[in-house]
This record gives sequence, structure tokens and C-alpha cells, in this order.
Amino acid sequence: MPEQLFTNLSLTALEREALGLSLWVSLWSMLGSLPPALAVAFVLARRRFPGKTLLDGLVHLPLVLPPVVTGYLLLVLLGRRGILGAWLHDCLGITLAFTWKGAAVASAVLAFPLLVQAIRLSLEAVDQGLEQAGRTLGAGGARVFLTITLPLALPGVLSGMVLSFARGLGEFGATITFVSNIPGQTRTLPLALYSVLQSPGGEAAAQRLCVISILLALAALMLSKMLSRRLAARLRG
Repeated sequence: MPEQLFTNLSLTALEREALGLSLWVSLWSMLGSLPPALAVAFVLARRRFPGKTLLDGLVHLPLVLPPVVTGYLLLVLLGRRGILGAWLHDCLGITLAFTWKGAAVASAVLAFPLLVQAIRLSLEAVDQGLEQAGRTLGAGGARVFLTITLPLALPGVLSGMVLSFARGLGEFGATITFVSNIPGQTRTLPLALYSVLQSPGGEAAAQRLCVISILLALAALMLSKMLSRRLAARLRG
């Protein structure tokens, strides 16, 4: 069986479609969640206010909720007849449910806690004395953040981005609930694997998709570690 699995090393049409869509969805989910993740991480790392524990809990809620529940909540909120989805469709012409954009939203929601946590830990490790020195020299809050805080926290930011991207590649439950399993539109790698497993004789195709998913996840984790180490070494130097 292992010898027959990758006799043909070229990707099939199904694999190319699912891989391309997964990379596209994960990229946009990571880029779209980065600005709010930076803001939330900064607030959690540097501010004290009533309700901080509640905010922290809400941010990390997708980690403990069943993904199907998250997908259902997204459907209720952002579906075409949802609380916000109806307004988005009627006023802005934006439809998220059953589209790749909705798949990106679902991936972003599930990966958001990982991104926030990585950035928050990196921000907490920044020497606030350097920030105070910048303010003493006349730099405003935004300039201090952009020129001192963010560069020093960059290893954690990039590591969180890679982890968020990798989490998006593996998202299944919320995606299939919110955007269904539509070939060429929302069928990412996990959904393609699910599809072939439902088909008679699909074991070989499922094994190939499984290997591709594992290789992508390993590559993302290795890249995250490598970037963190190199940037940390550069900042120390």
C-alpha cells in the first residue's frame, strides 16, 4: 500500500483544487484576523479594565467550543438571513455563507485565539522601559508602538501568523457547517478528505490527501520555529 500510494507524484485535479483553495482561504483568514488580533492582544497585554477576564474568555472561547457550534453561530449571525448577514447582503451586496469568503471567516474565528495568544506573549516580553524612553524623547503612543514595541514583538507576531495559517489549513467543523462542501468553492483539504471517504474506493485518495495535510502542517510548524529563532537572534544581535 505505501508503495502504491505515491506511485504518481503529480497532484490530481481534486488535490490541486483542494490544496489551492485551502492555501487561499488560510492566507485571507490570517491576513484578515491580524489587525484585530494585534489590537486585542495589546489591550490584554497592557491594559487593566473591568471585564478584562470576560474579554479574555470570549477571545479563547473558539478553542473550547465544538467547531460545529462555532459554525452554526456564524450561520445564525452571518448567514444570508442572519443578524448581520442580511444587512451585509442587502446593503453591501456581500454574501459570506456558502462562499470561500465564509470559509476564510470560519478559519479566522477558529485560529484567532492562537494568533492573539502568540502576539500577547510577545508583547508582554517587550521591555517597557524602552517604550518609556521613547515617550520621554517625545514620541507619541502610535510611533512608540510602530517603531519600538512592534519590531521587538515581531518574532511572536510572525510565529502567530504561521500558526494561524496552519490552523486554517486544518479547519473542518465550522467550515462545513457555515459554508457547506461545495467543489471549487468551499471544498478545502479537510472537506475533500471527508468527501473521498464517503465514496466507495476512496481510501487511496484519502491517504494521499492525509499525507499532503500532514506535510503542510509540519512545514508550517517548522517555518514558525525557524522564523522565531532567526528574528529573536537578530534582535539580540
